[in-house]
Formats: sequence, structure tokens, C-alpha cells
Amino acid sequence: MRDDESEEEPVDIDGDSDENTGGDPDAQHRPSSSASHQYPPHFSTLNLEALGQQEDSGNRVGRSSTEFEIGQSFQSKEEVVLSVKDYSIRRGVEYRVIESDHLKYHGKCKEFGKGCTWLIRVALRARKGTWEVRRYNGPHTCLATSISSDHRQLDYNVICARILPMVRADAAVTVKVLQQATEADYGFRPSYRKVWLAKQKAVAQIYGDWEESYAELPRWMLGIQATMPGTITVLKTSPVQIGGAVDESTVYFHRLFWTFPPCIEAFRHCKPLVSIDGTHLYGKYGGTLLLAIAQDGNSNILPIAFALVEGENAESWSFFLSNLREHVTPQEGILVISDRHNGIKAALEAPETGWLPPCAFRAYCIRHVAANFALTFKGKDSRRLLVNAAYAKTEGEFYYWFDIMRTENPAMCDWANRMAYDKWTQHEDAGRRFGHMTTNISECVNSVLKGTRNLPVTSLVKSTYGRLAQLFVVRGQTAEAQLGSGHEFCQALVKAIERNLRDSLLIGTLETPGALL
Repeated sequence: MRDDESEEEPVDIDGDSDENTGGDPDAQHRPSSSASHQYPPHFSTLNLEALGQQEDSGNRVGRSSTEFEIGQSFQSKEEVVLSVKDYSIRRGVEYRVIESDHLKYHGKCKEFGKGCTWLIRVALRARKGTWEVRRYNGPHTCLATSISSDHRQLDYNVICARILPMVRADAAVTVKVLQQATEADYGFRPSYRKVWLAKQKAVAQIYGDWEESYAELPRWMLGIQATMPGTITVLKTSPVQIGGAVDESTVYFHRLFWTFPPCIEAFRHCKPLVSIDGTHLYGKYGGTLLLAIAQDGNSNILPIAFALVEGENAESWSFFLSNLREHVTPQEGILVISDRHNGIKAALEAPETGWLPPCAFRAYCIRHVAANFALTFKGKDSRRLLVNAAYAKTEGEFYYWFDIMRTENPAMCDWANRMAYDKWTQHEDAGRRFGHMTTNISECVNSVLKGTRNLPVTSLVKSTYGRLAQLFVVRGQTAEAQLGSGHEFCQALVKAIERNLRDSLLIGTLETPGALL
């Protein structure tokens, strides 16, 4: 498993705000994942690194360091609360909430009665539907005495309003980056947990509610199957258990497998091998995304199938690989490249999944093998010898490196000999690897699916649809341009022909009598 994309860790979701905006109906309404709205560019953008972190003034709390005024109006109670907090944070002072309900909001300075008279009272104007400052004593007459690196009013609601444009531009932006941006803006450094909660709220506002997303997923799948016949979705649910009793009338999401018709058709024209991998999800409820990657003759990578599961284990891998075999890769003689995860091993060796020889074959990712090897045999030289032996294309070259390993430490050869040669060496792969010794093509898919691991489930699935649609358009336009220019072969093949031609000329020159004179 490879997780280079983010350092974020799941955090338990609990209340982290000292304020209650619950009385305001406006504050309760968040964009549902099922709402009809314009999809963020993130859904179909292939290169997210090109996205700038643009400001969105319509969703950001204004710099409320200036004083409030009697009669000043706000569109909602949420805007009132965020503005008062923003003002206090920038002033370096704190206040207490005296009253807060669906009609009014009243706060006083923490030092009220001890030399400071600052207070604010904001009330709802029912006829106008706006909130208005009815009383205000300001500015503060106390001094900012806080020496803490954090601020009590800098809760995740305030942080969410600050970081919303950044999350909208790139859902994969890390919590550390958001921490730094918040500190640069306010002068206080909030805790990792506060910022994590703020990011989850921002993602929910942009991409839909985390809980509603699970309910929307079956409906969206039915819709995509109706508009794109041939789309494969396999949704597995489990009944809820209450006090040891099973409630069959209520189910929860368990696993989902999906793929699209262009992916199925495209694999028929790809090399007969698939790279499988799993990667953690960094949303509110975690989980794992399993995926299968193919590669065409021009070295272009293509995700061909996906699954959302609870984690990597024998059951989840069996679910994924069984559906992959049935719906996407029914061809015989396919090679599967993966790490040596026990769950993958169990799934591939189960007769019902259809991955046993001669129907299919398995090979190990040499990078994972070398990483495990290095845990026992320290030093770069030891690892290099194993990798060189694995990459050797002939038996003679293989034993050249293997003999050096035996000379250095016979235990290294004993360790390697516990694996069948056809699983980890190139010279014994019968040509099935096509030169692919690692699952790096799975990691390269980050260029296509980067950032999706941070989204609610339905938005994640929608994102794979949008990204792949864009990918097929780009690849199609490239192929048409090459054909229109009179190119008969793909670029990778042309380069291979030219390289082989140069090598053959070199060999011919060396074999010519007197050529070295």
C-alpha cells in the first residue's frame, strides 16, 4: 500500500465550538450531496497541482477588526457569530456569550465589569429577514492579555470560513498547510484537531454532507447506469445490529465495486496485466480505496476498476478481485502485479475468484519485496544486489548478481529462495511482466485521482467518473492528432524501434573487421 499523498490522520468528530448557532435555521442548512448544483472543477480536473488557491469573497468572513455599528445588518445568525469571533480574534481579546437563540445573540467582554465595558447585542428583524446590531459598546477598553498560541474563539467554524477557498481549490490540501494559512491570517496557531474538523466541514459544504452521501450513492449509481448502459456497480450492505439483534429493515454501507464501459473496452486493447493496490481514505469515516490499473502499448496508465471497502483483508480483496475478474478482465493468461499482502494472496488463491493458473498468474512488486528484504539485511548494497538480480533479463545475468549475494551473505540467498523465481525475477516471468517490475503504475494514478481520497463517498465516485471522462477525451484527441499527422505506430513503439536500430548499428560496427582501428 502506498500513501504518499497526504499526512492526514482520522480524528474523532465531536463538538469543538464554544458557540451554539443552532437556533438559526439558516445555519442548519448545508448543501446536500444530492442537491442540484454546479460540480466543483475538482471532479474533472486531471492536474490539480495547476489549481491556484483562489479567494472566494462570497464565502469568507470579512476582516472584522473594525468596530461594529448600531444598525449594521447581517444575512444570518451564522454570519453574526463568525463576524464577532473574527473581530475578537484579530483584537486578541475574548468574550462570553450571554444569550444565544433563534432571535438574539448577546455577548460581553471576558473582562466586563473589571475595567472593560465592551458588549454587543444583535437581534433578528423578522420583517426584513436579517440580523441587526441593536446595541454596541466598543471598542474594548481592556488590553489583550492572551499569550496562548491558540484563541478560544478560533474554533473550527471560524477556521472553516477561512480555509473554504483553499479546500475548494484543492480538496487534498493538507491540514498542516491549512494550519499555517490560519496562523498567517489570525496570528494564532489552532490545534491539528480543530483544523481537521474545519476541513471536514468545508469538504461537506462543497461536496455534500458526509452522512447523506451514503444515502445518495445508490440513487446516483442507478442514474449513471441508466445514462451509460454497461456501467457495473456492485453494492454490498449489512444489516444493523442493535443489542445483539439484527434489524434487517435497516442496513449500512459495506462495500462498493464499480467500473465504466470505456474502461472495460479499453482493457481489451491494453497489455494483459493489471496492477492492483489499495490506499487509505482520509475522509470523516476512513476506509480504503482498492483499484486496478492497466497500461496500453504507449505506456499510458488507465484505472479500470475501483472498490470502496472497510480495509485490506481477505474478504475485501476477494470482493474486489472476483468482480474484477467477472466484469472487466475475463481474458486468460493475465498477470497480476501486487505487493505480498496476505489478503491479496488469499483472494488470488481462492478457486472461486478465477485467478489461478493457467487462467491468470501472479507476480510480486519488487519494490515491496526489496523493502521487506531491507528490514532483515541492512545497507543499500544488499538491497541493490537483490533488485539487480530481480531485474536481470537472462539466467546468466541473474546468477551473476545472485552469486555476489551468496558471497556477501548466504542468508540473503536463503531469504530470496523462499519465493518462487517466477514471482519476483524478470528472467523467469515468461514475458508476462512486459518489463513492469513494480506497482509504480498504481502510484502514478495519483495524477488522475489525486485528492479524491478526501471526499464523501458519492463525490469520490462522481470524481472518478468525471476524471476518467476527461482522460478519455484527452487520450482520444492525442491519438487522433498522431493519426492525422501520418504516424502509423504509437510514440512508445517508435522510440523502441529507433533504440533497437541504434543498438543494432553499434553491434554491426563492433563486429566489422578493423572497425576499432
